[in-house]
Amino acid sequence: MKSHVRVAVIGGGVVGCSVLYHLTKLGWTDIMLIERSELTSGSTWHAAGGFHTLNADTNMAALQGYTIRLYRELEEITGQNCGLHHVGGVTIATTPDRLDYLKAERAKHRYMGLDTEIVGPEEIKKLSPITNVDGVLGGLYDPLDGHLDPSGTTHAYAKAARMAGAEIVLRNRVLETNPRADGSWEIVTEQGTVIAEHVVNAGGLWAREVGAMAGVFLPLHPMEHQYLVTDDIPEVYNHPTELPHVMDPAGETYLRQEGRGLVIGIYEQDCDPWAVDGTPWDFGHELLNDNLDRIAEPLDAAFKRYPVLGRAGIKTVINGPFTFAPDGNPLVGPVPGLRNYWSACAVMAGFSQGGGVGLTLAEWMVEGEPSRDVMAMDVARFGDYCTRPYTRMKVTENYQRRFSISYPNEELPVGRPLQTTPAYGLWKAERAVFGSGYGMEHVNYFAPEGEPLYETPTFRRSNAFAAVAEECRTVREAVGINEIHNFGKYRVTGPGAVDWLNRIMANRVPKQGKIALTPMLSPKGKIIGDFTMARLGEDDVLLTASFSAQAFHMRWFLMHLPEDGSVTLRNVSQDRLGFQIAGPNSRELLARVSGADVSKQAMPFLSSTPLDIGHIPALVNRVTYTGDLGYEIYVDRSHQVALYEMLTGAADGLGLKGFGMRAMMSLRLEKPFGSWMREFRPDFTAAETGLDRFVAFQKEDFIGRDAALKDRDNPPERGLACFVVEAGDGLDVADCVADEPISQDGKIVGFVTSGGYAHYSKKSVALGMIPKSLIQDGADFVIEILGEPKKATLITESLFDPQAERMRG
Repeated sequence: MKSHVRVAVIGGGVVGCSVLYHLTKLGWTDIMLIERSELTSGSTWHAAGGFHTLNADTNMAALQGYTIRLYRELEEITGQNCGLHHVGGVTIATTPDRLDYLKAERAKHRYMGLDTEIVGPEEIKKLSPITNVDGVLGGLYDPLDGHLDPSGTTHAYAKAARMAGAEIVLRNRVLETNPRADGSWEIVTEQGTVIAEHVVNAGGLWAREVGAMAGVFLPLHPMEHQYLVTDDIPEVYNHPTELPHVMDPAGETYLRQEGRGLVIGIYEQDCDPWAVDGTPWDFGHELLNDNLDRIAEPLDAAFKRYPVLGRAGIKTVINGPFTFAPDGNPLVGPVPGLRNYWSACAVMAGFSQGGGVGLTLAEWMVEGEPSRDVMAMDVARFGDYCTRPYTRMKVTENYQRRFSISYPNEELPVGRPLQTTPAYGLWKAERAVFGSGYGMEHVNYFAPEGEPLYETPTFRRSNAFAAVAEECRTVREAVGINEIHNFGKYRVTGPGAVDWLNRIMANRVPKQGKIALTPMLSPKGKIIGDFTMARLGEDDVLLTASFSAQAFHMRWFLMHLPEDGSVTLRNVSQDRLGFQIAGPNSRELLARVSGADVSKQAMPFLSSTPLDIGHIPALVNRVTYTGDLGYEIYVDRSHQVALYEMLTGAADGLGLKGFGMRAMMSLRLEKPFGSWMREFRPDFTAAETGLDRFVAFQKEDFIGRDAALKDRDNPPERGLACFVVEAGDGLDVADCVADEPISQDGKIVGFVTSGGYAHYSKKSVALGMIPKSLIQDGADFVIEILGEPKKATLITESLFDPQAERMRG
């Protein structure tokens, strides 16, 4: 075993071996994989080995497509048989909502270049004669679906890596991982100590224990999962071709052929978290005790869906643990708070996602960033709120929802409320219907008296539609009040603060008392942040951005923070709270409570002013995401309730009412303003999204400058556009959400980044990426919503206040 390596990968499952292979593929060969037992000794060896491309996140789906296509390449490189069976697969729908969901997924696949199709019951019966199609409305067929040999595939990754120079050390448990002053790691193993520049935690079932050695908790938990292998079935082995996979989400089952019989797997509601107190180090090539009682109900449904099961004996019951993150996607990337420590774990669908995970991590390590937006699996999408009990609760919820429909307006209930602000009780008394993001409760809308305090999950306009419309009217015609805790807030101080911010932000730090909007760019010019900078003092700047990106942004900040101590950075997201007030009467309300001159001249657009709101010290920023006249009022957390009482007590005759995030998202479409992780995300550059108007190209140096200059001198081919969509009238209508394909003259030319109904303008609106050559006012397009083509007209002028007279006035 070497004493020094560039990368040490801990864990010899399919994911660890994939990371090892992809590092060699990108040119890093001084690398080592350390495995406590044999390759595949964790979850890999007992996996069912299925693979598929279906994923709610388009980039995850694309990476799953990459993984599946990679297996032939591995076989050619190594001569190692992966046991590939590209039999295709069909996911069946027994309800209109499920069929809508599959149609939406098929629409995404169209612009992604994935060859899937919607099929009817008769076609499903032809594909899989053993499937009872009673009650089936249709399905999504994917020819890429299939299964493989888990052991053979893992060894193919390992062999390809070895052939390129990587070292694999087996039967060698890691005992300690100790950080060194230079950023490298001392890895103490049973066979000795190795110094590694980088460590990759691909520990699988032991990822929690491996993480704990470095002092971190990775939010994942193992769950028991059972599948059954049948005896030989004549209808199976007499079929002229191998049968396709069939997923029956309503029955919570998946089925595939295994030799002359079948495999039937179940994601049951009565599920069990495993190894709550930690995974034993001596657990290996063994299974858990069978628990058929737990799966009795879905198994009964499976016997009805596949009648041949009733005539088949059970040859084997497999009950083994797999690890899940709270949302079911992997945990990949640099672990916040640690130097050169990387995560590649919680990959519950290793044979669908393992290749994509390996590629992503290798790109990140070798090239500095992934080639695509991978926020859906970035380990930094979770924060400190993900404690062990919370993680276990959410993982259980996700397991139970493995085959559930994901609605765009759905709010999951488990583990809530977790984090709240002092205003939570105030909103609750006003009949707020809450959502949750990054562990924090926020108001989605206010339910009128007599209406349920619950928004029905749907692909169409929900029971909140009328209430949200009224909240939008309040903002546009009177004054609305909304909490501003949904911003991540960072206080940057010290003699080096301004120079540092000018280095990491694309725009220039404004003068004292002013606000500047700015993207934060990666070295390749991709958008990794959408910030507001408020200059509070000579060496004092307040940053605001998306609340859900706190760990993501703090990781970037800390990676680039100067080592000389000239900059102090504090995350004050939950310390500085307050409200925004917006609408034509907002200035009058602010004047009443402050007694100050708040005129346009005294407090112009994009100004930041310390004010006393009665007896409460506050910071008032003249900016609002509603696109109207408005103000953000920041106070200390302990003063939030007092501020609310002050504002509401002074609002007689002004029409002050609360509005929630549903209204906010509707109002911003009328401008149209982009949104973090919709229009502004690491898939796009500033020039593609229009954020280049906030780039200070004259600055000598900032991260991403070279890429931004290249885009300025050679503009990218695609750009962001706004469309008015003829979606229809009434509640039984679906508006755009995201990822719907945009066509012109029968050819797919782009995709929707976000959309919805603009209530005040009474228009269905979509934002999307298309070729810049097609961005012409009044141009006609077609956007597919739930499988239905809808006419869309491109607009180049905002629906509300096109000259920004209200917002700036």
